Amino acid sequence: MSFADVWVSPTEAYLRLRLRLTGRLLREVGAVRLALLLPFLFMSVGQALVVATAHPRGRWAVPVVVAWLLLSVHRQRGDYLFLATTAPSFRTWLAWEYGLLALPVAIVLVAGRAYGAAVLLLALVPLVAWAPPRGEDRASRRRWRSPFRSEAFEWVSGMRATKGLWLWPVLVGLAGWQRASPLAPLAALLIWLLVVIACYGTAEPVPMLALAARSPKQFLRRRLGLGLGYAAVTAVPFWVLLVSGPAGWGGALAVAVSWLALVALFVVAKYAFYPNETHFRTTQGLVLSIVLLLLGHPLYPVLLLVAAIGLPWQSRRRLQQLIDYKKD
Repeated sequence: MSFADVWVSPTEAYLRLRLRLTGRLLREVGAVRLALLLPFLFMSVGQALVVATAHPRGRWAVPVVVAWLLLSVHRQRGDYLFLATTAPSFRTWLAWEYGLLALPVAIVLVAGRAYGAAVLLLALVPLVAWAPPRGEDRASRRRWRSPFRSEAFEWVSGMRATKGLWLWPVLVGLAGWQRASPLAPLAALLIWLLVVIACYGTAEPVPMLALAARSPKQFLRRRLGLGLGYAAVTAVPFWVLLVSGPAGWGGALAVAVSWLALVALFVVAKYAFYPNETHFRTTQGLVLSIVLLLLGHPLYPVLLLVAAIGLPWQSRRRLQQLIDYKKD
């Protein structure tokens, strides 16, 4: 066997690594979750893109939202240091990878004749590869004081990672600008919900949870109290805009209750499969996809009831296992 048969180019090695990691992730998620998640996810995202593309201003929000989501994920990459030390040209690989991920969205925009938004998307997304990881801006992080209590660590770290506190006034301003249409505050609430979900997408260390949890009921009550409290405070401007618009008090109240119920489901879904981030993230994505896709469908109340009963039960069961393990 010659050296040429053994040696592979850095690009080929990177592609092999990504394929292996993708295969491992798919195996970890499992065939059942994939069969449930992927159809709902594709249909809900596709439906949201079609609605946004049909709107004259909504189509221009698509490139910004997609780039922002990729930026949030990029800054939390666990392999950033490894790639930087082993392959100086890794940013070019990441740019191609992000471009390929955004290509289906660009195709939907082109199909909806949103050519300018598609070009903007394919121009913005590759630039994300040159953004620094979260750990490189420590000096700025020391100067940044979180408005959230340290006990609400999900919100402290999550808002820092997603730049949610910078996005929030932008969403409020855009929703207020288009307040005549109830779609504007609803779209802003949906985007803000994605930010909140991102806060609950990372598992805290097991010793940290074990020290804080005296009982599953007490722990979940505290996490829900902090999470729902901050979620409600930050969502108030959007609810006020709904009240002042065509939705009125009744519509705004229904949206507020439903929105907070979703936040509660995302919190308990995290601890139902803790500490496996892949499992509780896919469960959160499945719940969100069902809500967006099946709203108004006869199966919607049944599926929501199953989630509302099953996730809290599983979360208390999982937390009790961890508490018992700590005692042993």
